[in-house]
Amino acid sequence: MHDPQRPFDRLDYIYKLFVVIALTLVAMVWAGDIIIPFAFAGILSVVMQPLVKRLEARRVAPALAISLVLFMTIVVLGLLIWLMVGQIMGLVADLPNLQAKLEAFINQTSSTLREFGISTVDQNKMVADAMSTVSAFLAAIVLSTTNVLSALVQIPIYIFLLLIYRDKFQAFFLALLPGREFGWKKDVERVIQGYISGLFLVTMIVAALNTVGLLIVGIDHAIFFGILSGVLTIIPYVGIIIGALFPILMALITKDSIWYTLGVIIVFTIVQFLEGNFITPRITGSKVSINALAAIIALLIGSKVLGIAGMILAVPGIGLVKILLTYSHHLKPFVILLEDTPTQKELPSDPEQTPPEDPSTVSPS
Repeated sequence: MHDPQRPFDRLDYIYKLFVVIALTLVAMVWAGDIIIPFAFAGILSVVMQPLVKRLEARRVAPALAISLVLFMTIVVLGLLIWLMVGQIMGLVADLPNLQAKLEAFINQTSSTLREFGISTVDQNKMVADAMSTVSAFLAAIVLSTTNVLSALVQIPIYIFLLLIYRDKFQAFFLALLPGREFGWKKDVERVIQGYISGLFLVTMIVAALNTVGLLIVGIDHAIFFGILSGVLTIIPYVGIIIGALFPILMALITKDSIWYTLGVIIVFTIVQFLEGNFITPRITGSKVSINALAAIIALLIGSKVLGIAGMILAVPGIGLVKILLTYSHHLKPFVILLEDTPTQKELPSDPEQTPPEDPSTVSPS
């Protein structure tokens, strides 16, 4: 406990804080396979909590209420996965045709590069380097797929346990911090529920807009690429770019005119503009309210520490950190660096810069 007679040493406080942050990052790297499913389960349990409470208010047993909400969630996700699998099967069935067109595209590209003075030897070296990068990327995907399958088994279990023992967690924090302000709990719930529900709606809207746009342009497997690009929007800033690369490559391979590729680029540019300026601000609003610089730094740290999962968790994670900082007397100034609201300028202290009084408002002496 802080001694009121002892002066507060801000540098010592900040030093200890950074030591705790460093140890936390090391622990996240070392135990990422444990932290990732637990973090997703924690966020989803907060989102599901209102539905569980509604069922419990109707005298449904807590365990049964949680099981029903989990079952409904799994059914919805299962339907979405079934839709994606159907689209993937159509893409796989079209692979022989795509392979022939890919070979023709490679030959045409090779001929064009030779006209620009790039020899066949240099081209083979470039292809070998590209194949090495792709192989490493595919190996990472296989490894991450294994981790994802493991996490998909763990997350429902964690959600059930977090919801069934939620009263114990609240009692623990109240006992751990007696007399402290506990209002942050409602703020955390409000931000998580608003952000995740809004993100789901934004994902559906972006997927629909991209699908319609690709169908208008005439790109093969437009539904698959539209849904994929919508799902990838859960990765801020980067997801929309990755989602656009696949239909652009498809247009280059399967179409004889460059106008199809330009059409895909125009579709994704328009959708990205609508998503960034109208859709996301109106749906999620200021639920997280993190400025772009803080969000990008959080994305970089998240990707470095936890990979793709860290990028997905970065924005809601930094939003929760901002809430907790607002309830800390000594750390509250850091909120200024994170929030997206404009900082108020101080009024001029120089008397010569102070605006003159309105004579009509000056009372006679």
